[in-house]
Amino acid sequence: MALTMDHVDRFEASRHRLEAIAYRLLGSASEAEDAVQETFLRWQGADVDRIEVHEAWLTKVLTNLCLNQLTSARARRETYVGQWLPEPLLAGDPMLGPADTAEQRESVSYAVLVLLERLSPGERAVYVLREAFDYPHREIAGILDITEAASQQVFHRAKKHVAAGRARTAIDEAAARRIVDEFLAAATSGRTEPLVRLLTQDAVAIGDGGGKVPARAKAFEGALAVAKFMRGLFTPGKAKRALVGGSPDVFATTANGDPAVVVVLDGRVIGVMCLEVTAEGIAAFRSQVNPDKLERATGRWAAADHGEPLLRAF
Repeated sequence: MALTMDHVDRFEASRHRLEAIAYRLLGSASEAEDAVQETFLRWQGADVDRIEVHEAWLTKVLTNLCLNQLTSARARRETYVGQWLPEPLLAGDPMLGPADTAEQRESVSYAVLVLLERLSPGERAVYVLREAFDYPHREIAGILDITEAASQQVFHRAKKHVAAGRARTAIDEAAARRIVDEFLAAATSGRTEPLVRLLTQDAVAIGDGGGKVPARAKAFEGALAVAKFMRGLFTPGKAKRALVGGSPDVFATTANGDPAVVVVLDGRVIGVMCLEVTAEGIAAFRSQVNPDKLERATGRWAAADHGEPLLRAF
């Protein structure tokens, strides 16, 4: 059945919501876009006039496509080179979705996206639909073809798993800038002690290069080890300039609602470092340097004015 303009408009009205759901489920903006496009193709082939609740139909199709993707993604990640981390989204990206409540903001934080990788595909779907989009369990049950009671049980189990690994402190953009400023001042001081004072005792640092950019697969663990790594990372050197092709600019912003360091070279984002901040200090640095996972960030970066960089690295 051919789609009318009205049918297309109905789908487009749901696109941002569908993309936000898919991103939280998959941890990848490019895969989320593909899932939404496949959902549109299914919509195009359906008898739309016979669908009673369009939003529910679209959400069900999209969620099941993402569940299939998650199942195959687990097999692919077994052969992924190094540590797999989600694709970061910079401030203002519509794929971040709703941010009206603390639960919605937390559900897309980089730290929580990493924690969601520990859940089964079904647990992740229930958690995202309930926590981030406030779907009632009755509707989640219909989307996933489970009972309402099962949806409630899965949600409580998933929420418990996520909460057990989360100690995040809510940070606004002004506070995020101050935290990044303080961190960069310490990292470029040439001394380890100022960095150690900013970190929790069990701080970790890890990166995702996807085998395309050098990144340590095993995390640095402990305040002293992380501080030494960060001091070395921000120490200038010819080898680093040669590796990245120049002296990149370093900016402070937010990514997935977390304080973030963005490294830009010739207009291209070559690294996003997300800081997980707790009441005790910075608990984690997660750096995305895989160029395949920074294409959207580069596009978003080019579309806005970010002022002067905090420093020029290397």
